[in-house]
Amino acid sequence: MPLGSSSSAIYLQTSALGSSANPGRALPTVTVHPVALFSILDHFLRRTDSQDRVIGTLIGTRNENEVEVRNCFAVLHSETSEQVAVDIEYHHSMFELHHRVNPKEVIVGWYSTGSNLNTYSALIQNFYSQETAPHQAVHLAMETGLQEGTQVGVKAYVSSPLGVYPKAENCVFIPIPLELRFREAERSTLDLLTSPHSPLAPLTDLDVLSETLQSVSAMIDRVLAYVRSVLAGEVEGDAAVGRYLLDTLNTSVKGMDSGLNSHLQDTLMVSYLANLVRSQVEVSSRLALVT
Repeated sequence: MPLGSSSSAIYLQTSALGSSANPGRALPTVTVHPVALFSILDHFLRRTDSQDRVIGTLIGTRNENEVEVRNCFAVLHSETSEQVAVDIEYHHSMFELHHRVNPKEVIVGWYSTGSNLNTYSALIQNFYSQETAPHQAVHLAMETGLQEGTQVGVKAYVSSPLGVYPKAENCVFIPIPLELRFREAERSTLDLLTSPHSPLAPLTDLDVLSETLQSVSAMIDRVLAYVRSVLAGEVEGDAAVGRYLLDTLNTSVKGMDSGLNSHLQDTLMVSYLANLVRSQVEVSSRLALVT
């Protein structure tokens, strides 16, 4: 994300900085769950007209080389041309409540909307660095794409002090790898939310199964078209793609038919029971009106 013209923060590429900013400490990789991203967008949509951006606390787990952002919560703050104020008591109260429910999750950093990394961002980063000490605080910057010339996206940063006698408002923001992680059970919901023509009601299991089969059929057609083009000499074959297709076709599919039939039967049974319960409720309501 490009910095705004009024930014006073320094932006360096990871390869340019190397290991000199944090000698002996490897830059972490950040994985984000969809729940955290949707919470950030919801916070941004609920902002007041006077707020240019919103901030909040990132909650998750960490190990030596990876930070996993599982959730987040909003933090009250205000920014003017002269100062920035963060409600620290509210931040601590919210984290204490969250920690009671999920004791294994800790503060891993903070988020903000927009791409402008300025002096205020450095001050907030300094506060969260104290909250996550001795670990580095991760800053998640989400661009909502509402401003002209910007695109929706999210990036992750860590910071490093700048100067011989570093101050809180002077730091280097270093981009680090970011990955979106979700479970297979969440895929259908994400596809529904990201679809440009999403229906008003959630899809049933049969609709999800139908769309999955259509997607698999489309992928098979695409593979067949590629193979036929290679055999006809229209396209130069790729050895890596050929080996991958060969390994995939040689994979044992024993038991796939029985598994698919079992899942289909379960889906039909659930659909039948749901219709039966719905009919029974309607009959009961009508009998109640008659009596």
